Amino acid sequence: MKILPLALCLAVFAAVPGSKGLASEPANMEPERQERWNQIAQYLFGDRKVEPTETLIQLDAPKRAQDAALVPITLTMPENNEIKSVYLVIDDNPAPFAAKFTFGPAADAGSVQLRVRVDTYTNVHAVAETKDGKLFETAAFVKASGGCSAPVAASDEKAMAGMGQMRMKFAEGAAAGKPIEATLMIRHPNFNGMQKNPITQYFTPPRYINKMSVSSGNAKVFDLEADISLSTNPVITFSFVQNGREPLKVVASDTKDGHWEQGFDIPAAMN
Repeated sequence: MKILPLALCLAVFAAVPGSKGLASEPANMEPERQERWNQIAQYLFGDRKVEPTETLIQLDAPKRAQDAALVPITLTMPENNEIKSVYLVIDDNPAPFAAKFTFGPAADAGSVQLRVRVDTYTNVHAVAETKDGKLFETAAFVKASGGCSAPVAASDEKAMAGMGQMRMKFAEGAAAGKPIEATLMIRHPNFNGMQKNPITQYFTPPRYINKMSVSSGNAKVFDLEADISLSTNPVITFSFVQNGREPLKVVASDTKDGHWEQGFDIPAAMN
């Protein structure tokens, strides 16, 4: 899978003005935007056909973001047993590829929630890859601006304090033997190279989480590949099938060779 280099994205996928009409959930189908998506899809997937769908994957995003640096996205896959992986693409961001989740045997791939940065009015695409290798996409139009360059904290030092610390919250009321919903929170500034240090006014060099894996015992829940659009202090909600009494293990790494691991015991009531 190809990830678009930032320099190439800035040159080829320069942002176009937002639509003058009202924002709506469906994708904006202006010719320029459609051509942009065609170029991105060609780069990411080559000659593989990407078909539209209203059933295999659904994307929930705000019509107008309250905070462009923390835009909530929900990907829902009703036929979760058919899904191998999902891609999130923010067409007009400086680097359109945002994330790819590849699900393992311990995943309940019914839905994934995360927060992203959005730089300008844009279509957001979600692409599902089925286990037989087919690609299906859906899209929504989001009004937001400035999310990629929004400052992370009062200083870079404060933003990096506690980097790599993790918390896990398990949803209450999960029945024994049923999928368990969990929310992972990890401290990391996810500098993308576009934010200025509030004190020096120089651009902060990029340093962001680009890989993550979650396992239930020895069984994989998902692998995540990410780029510069993942928000500061990522929060990811997912569901998994418990593997015996083994803890849930998270491994994360960033573009400066940072590496963090942590295990989380699952509440006894869910065993």
